[in-house]
Amino acid sequence: MAMVGSLIGRGPHFCVEADTHHFNLFAVQVGESSKGRKGVSAGQAKRLFREVDPTWCDENIEHGLSSGEGLIWRVRDPIEKMEPVRKSGKATGEMQSVIVDQGIEDKRLLVLESEFASTLRVLRREGNTLSATVRNAWDSGKLSSLTKNSPARATGAHISIIGHITKSELLRYLDSTEAGNGFGNRFLWCCVRRSKFLPEGGAAHTLDFSAEIADLRDRIAFAKQVGEIKRDDEARQVWAQVYPKLSGGKPGLLGAMIGRAEAQTMRLACLYALLDRSALVRAEHLLAALALWDYCEESARWIFGESLGDPTADEILRGLRRSRQGLNRTDISKLFAHHGDKKEIARALGS
Repeated sequence: MAMVGSLIGRGPHFCVEADTHHFNLFAVQVGESSKGRKGVSAGQAKRLFREVDPTWCDENIEHGLSSGEGLIWRVRDPIEKMEPVRKSGKATGEMQSVIVDQGIEDKRLLVLESEFASTLRVLRREGNTLSATVRNAWDSGKLSSLTKNSPARATGAHISIIGHITKSELLRYLDSTEAGNGFGNRFLWCCVRRSKFLPEGGAAHTLDFSAEIADLRDRIAFAKQVGEIKRDDEARQVWAQVYPKLSGGKPGLLGAMIGRAEAQTMRLACLYALLDRSALVRAEHLLAALALWDYCEESARWIFGESLGDPTADEILRGLRRSRQGLNRTDISKLFAHHGDKKEIARALGS
């Protein structure tokens, strides 16, 4: 679905009051261990999409997320600077705008990050702008950096991300800042596992998908011609029923990581509609999106459900679960070997 959203581009959109949603998705496949073969699925999908649109596959897919400035540069607008007007080699005293870099015309970009843990480690570096850039890429596609030596900016950027990480790495490197500032809830978290052992690899490359590829190519062509998408009457009724549940907050780290349930669900529903050659989201498209969102939410619950999103509070909670009689203040202090910050402990306890 992330590849479809990237390939379709920025034409189709869905409006919610003053906000316009395009269908670029951020998704991370989370395995229990490094043996989950998380990257194999992306490789197989990429092979098929190369047949659908080889130019997009060659020119609009990149690997790795290292800095906000680098991401902006990849989808940058033309860069201009002011230079003096000269006649016969002499300055006239007037200034003119000159394009010094033509920029990137096709703003579609799919980033495949096979080591998403590396991305999370980058976010911890002081002064790194990647988190803010990624958040803006999901929200509006208008990107800029306040860095003095980075003049590039981008408008109309259509950036999608597919990442791969293990559960232990994710919990180790995703800190409370990135969970709380909305970085995490812009991603769909999808638990994956290896379903079978294939010592010689699979044989998908030997199968004939020509009919499916031609059909998908036609559906993509239809989707690119669509502008604004709306829900039909039946879908609006379904939406009214599920909206309270989607928009209701949940506590702890889990709540922070699924805080954009409504927007994520509608982006998925619109993609289902477009793939069904429809400019209207019908009930079946919305129900399909809800089923996929439910899986992402349950995945997030498995990953983050036991965490409060606060290291001190999490340690206290683990201690409470181990203790049958509960914990008093002295017991809690012992959890931190009497080296815990009293103010930090009091804050975590809400007192």
